Amino acid sequence: MKSIPVTLTCLLALAGCQATPDRLPQAEPAPAVACHFPIGATDTQAVLRQSVAVLTEWGFELDSTDTSLGLISASRQEALHGYYDPYDNAYGYGRGMRVFGGFGIGRGAGAGIGLGFGGGLNQQPVEVERVSVLVGDDVRISRDLRRYDHLGDLRESRSASSHDFCQRFQSALEPGSLPSGRAL
Repeated sequence: MKSIPVTLTCLLALAGCQATPDRLPQAEPAPAVACHFPIGATDTQAVLRQSVAVLTEWGFELDSTDTSLGLISASRQEALHGYYDPYDNAYGYGRGMRVFGGFGIGRGAGAGIGLGFGGGLNQQPVEVERVSVLVGDDVRISRDLRRYDHLGDLRESRSASSHDFCQRFQSALEPGSLPSGRAL
């Protein structure tokens, strides 16, 4: 019988301590109840066309649509002027200062100056709002918000399927309720 090395024994013991998650990942907070509503006897294609009209009226751009599935995906983006990133000062570089290079004085003997070019100059932090609408026997709405810093790094992401947004969307789908007054 061969002997098992001590490191392998420790590794196997630690692997046995791994815990598995108690549930699958899900949107938190959960979508509001108003984000799932029936469409009644209305034609599905008419609801799809009206949903596209509502989203474009609200300033969204269509990302993709699949009429056979009844799916619409749209997004809009807004510049965040004066957005403060709470994690930007995490490593002591100072707010908004991220370049390849800098100044340094070492312990003992030595000093150095580094030069380089950093990204993010003249770029604004942005918030991207994405909405997905699934139309079948009923309508389901999913919405999320993502904030990107001036370098294009994702800083915040959250589910935003709120009661207010979904209620406004549902009332906009009612016949004759489009802001321009045209019904589909």
